[in-house]
Amino acid sequence: MDKLSFLGNADLNAIEELYQQYTKDPNAVESTWRHFFEGFDFSRKQYGETEITNKEFNVINLIHAYRQRGHLFTKTNPVRQRRQYRPTLDLENFGLEQSDLTTVFQSGTLIGIGPSKLEDIIAHLNETYRDNVGVEYKYIRHPEVLDWLEKRMESTRNQPKFSSDRKKHIYKHLVQAVGFEKYLHKKFIGQKSFSLEGAEALIPALDSIIENGAEKGIKEFIIGMSHRGRLNVLSNILKKPYSNIFREFLGKSYEKGISLGDVKYHLGYGNTVTTDQGKDVRLNLAPNPSHLEAVGGVVEGIARSKIDQKYNGNYNEVAPILIHGDAAIAAQGVVYEIIQMSQLAGYKTGGTIHLVINNQVGFTTNYLDGRSSTYSTDVAKVTRSPVFHVNGDDVEALVNTINLAMEFRQKWHADIFIDILSYRKYGHNEGDEPRFTQPKLYNIIAKHPDIRQIYEQQLVEEKIAAKNELTQIKNDFNKKLDNAFEEAREKESLDIKLFLEEDWKGYPYPDEKSIKEQIDTSFEKKQFLKLAEKLTSLPEKLKFFKKAIKIVNDRKEMIENDRLDWAMGELMAYATLLKENYRVRISGQDSVRGTFAHRHAVFMDVNGEKHYTPHRKMTSNPEDFQIYNSLLSEYGVMGFEYGYALASPDTLTIWEAQFGDFSNVAQVIIDQFISSGEEKWGLKNGLTLLLPHGYEGQGPEHSSARLERFLSMAASNNMQIVNPTTPANYFHLLRRQMHRKFRLPLVVFTPKSLLRHSECVSSVDEMTTGSFQEVIDDDHNDPQKVSRVVFCSGKIYYDLLARKKELDVDDITLVRIEQLHPFPEEEVQKIIEKYPNTLLWLWVQEEPENMGAWKYVRDQIADIPLQVVARLRSGSPATGLAAIHKTEQEEIINKVFKPCTCELNNKYCGLQCVTGKAREEIKKQRDYILELRKHNVL
Repeated sequence: MDKLSFLGNADLNAIEELYQQYTKDPNAVESTWRHFFEGFDFSRKQYGETEITNKEFNVINLIHAYRQRGHLFTKTNPVRQRRQYRPTLDLENFGLEQSDLTTVFQSGTLIGIGPSKLEDIIAHLNETYRDNVGVEYKYIRHPEVLDWLEKRMESTRNQPKFSSDRKKHIYKHLVQAVGFEKYLHKKFIGQKSFSLEGAEALIPALDSIIENGAEKGIKEFIIGMSHRGRLNVLSNILKKPYSNIFREFLGKSYEKGISLGDVKYHLGYGNTVTTDQGKDVRLNLAPNPSHLEAVGGVVEGIARSKIDQKYNGNYNEVAPILIHGDAAIAAQGVVYEIIQMSQLAGYKTGGTIHLVINNQVGFTTNYLDGRSSTYSTDVAKVTRSPVFHVNGDDVEALVNTINLAMEFRQKWHADIFIDILSYRKYGHNEGDEPRFTQPKLYNIIAKHPDIRQIYEQQLVEEKIAAKNELTQIKNDFNKKLDNAFEEAREKESLDIKLFLEEDWKGYPYPDEKSIKEQIDTSFEKKQFLKLAEKLTSLPEKLKFFKKAIKIVNDRKEMIENDRLDWAMGELMAYATLLKENYRVRISGQDSVRGTFAHRHAVFMDVNGEKHYTPHRKMTSNPEDFQIYNSLLSEYGVMGFEYGYALASPDTLTIWEAQFGDFSNVAQVIIDQFISSGEEKWGLKNGLTLLLPHGYEGQGPEHSSARLERFLSMAASNNMQIVNPTTPANYFHLLRRQMHRKFRLPLVVFTPKSLLRHSECVSSVDEMTTGSFQEVIDDDHNDPQKVSRVVFCSGKIYYDLLARKKELDVDDITLVRIEQLHPFPEEEVQKIIEKYPNTLLWLWVQEEPENMGAWKYVRDQIADIPLQVVARLRSGSPATGLAAIHKTEQEEIINKVFKPCTCELNNKYCGLQCVTGKAREEIKKQRDYILELRKHNVL
């Protein structure tokens, strides 16, 4: 094959390679290419190297261009002219002429129509790639996927062929979608509903994907979307009663389960619907805040949880659907994170169907100002996912495309995107005036017929239905809405159906009594030691790194010496829970080994080809224990784990930060879901966050997990905030999380230096007996002699303890508040009463005075003159210089064990003299400022 210089090198090389394969073995190439080469060889034998033969390759190039760039020249925009792109698909750009249009080319076999005239080839390509559907897919690297897509599209020309009954079915859903929005505007004038108008084709599209998906084995869809069109989806897809939605416009109070609630277009819902073919499908629409795209990770986590546990790992039975806005999918970084997660072992869900309601505007921002990319969906190319661009006014094209998307997802278990080019009839909300910023566009929209009118006219012209028949369908639907409205007016209180209620049977909301109830988290000692033996054994058939073997041997010695460190406490908590038939899932950056090389939950052989996970040997189902190193994401992954926990109350689900400081990258999940999800939406969730925290001179970004932020959101028993100080207490804490009858988010401020601190150890008996201690008192003092009570939490305790031992102090007691929220008020009151001769009550913390737990604790312990010892107020959590850190830390300890300057000449101030009893002296003392000046900081 020569004389092909007019083709690009890539095309020439690929075709030449295919041809060489064909000459050796015709069956070695795909059938369409085989037929083409047969015709090509026949032509060469009959006519030699003619101009017609050479032009075959021009036509091949033209076909390739349509497949690759046809999406740039479609009719997909219902209200705007498309931008112009060069070069075009005109004949002259491919070495072809008008006179070639009636010439028969073998290349027609490549698109499934056999040898055909060029004009017929072009007509076929125009219908397939340049009509109301455009498609981007040629960047996909798997030939079998490319071939599958091309055959599906080119065999049907991307043109739907629906029966009369199917078309009437589509029309009824358009009547519901359009009629519902018009009814809201008529009954609730000026109230926000974030109308779907302009993109109502979404409703028959979703109906089709559910019908089609059920036929292909889907039993449950998990849906995430923002506020635009949400009420329409709730009513017409999830079948939430219209009366309930109307009551949310009219209602004045909630009946149960939700204390504060949320606006109606944020609420979630779940329902089992029956398809037209009689199959039951569970639909769950997750609640979502106004923070666009925040729900994406949550939806994926719910889907994965159900796949793992309810559907035995079968991706074909659960499908996530994410409905995006064009401005949000183009600009919100969490979308990228979620898409990067889509094929990772710990996070894949078998493919997500992404639908984009493309209003061509974001609030008031024109799409040209909203992104640099050509399309809002260009993020799909990260995973080389196919993207379909569909004219939102062509409902049949959209339904046809979404059916293809469902088939693609089930076949390839990969993401697929459908960009629904539409418009937004009103401004950002119903009270907004869009003509301030898009006057030209909204003049066009004002004159544009709605999709129901467009499709109604089409059905009448096609003689599918008479005008009066279609009018009757509309009238019947409006009567249904009138009846629902009257029903809504009969009752003022709202009964909000709880999201995923079916997964939470038997798990009540916590009350004051159950929150305070002490849970027995002991574990039979003999069983404990058997599990420890499994944990400290490696298989002989694998060869491990010497340091890994040493870690395991060190753990054996811990058991023998009865001195278990932090990692052993944690690992044994997982082991005992697995033994009790709970599941454990952990994910985070470097979680398998642990940021600080302490966990080592998985051991690799020296070749890195095999791995061994001891916990998987402790349960009959190895999948009950899952631990994953996540991608370098906080927002997306924390959202995912929140979703996983939301659908799995029997799993200890843990997200771990690399350093606690980095959790603020996921602040949206913390603020909008973890801390407020129960009060807004009635959600129950037991997600555990592990946030490494502690001041060790590692700088402002490696010291503080921002305890103060969590405490500022702590109220009404919405979450547990804990700063444990012993391996045993941590062991009992993790076990308590699963043994409680209810589930609450648990935020654990975990240590760093304490992981290897010689004093931070526990005995086997301390783990196998007792329960979690919310407060740990100091048992090494005579209460009558104590003149100073020091309350503290976390690592600072061990610094204080070291000084106390050094000075042999017997009149200062160190009290650890292990659980900060819900605050252990009764236990703390007992401590206060226990020390009647106290002269000075202190709260000591490592954090600056305006951070940490000080303000929260001060409000909780209001009946004693509590004073604070802390770093100076600061905008940054910590210094970057080790020398300054050391000075600051020493100054905190010295304030508690204040040097004696009076004639008594004690090792430390015992508060016996006038100066020592002056309580304000400690608060005012800032001697380390002088040290700071030495380092040129002040």
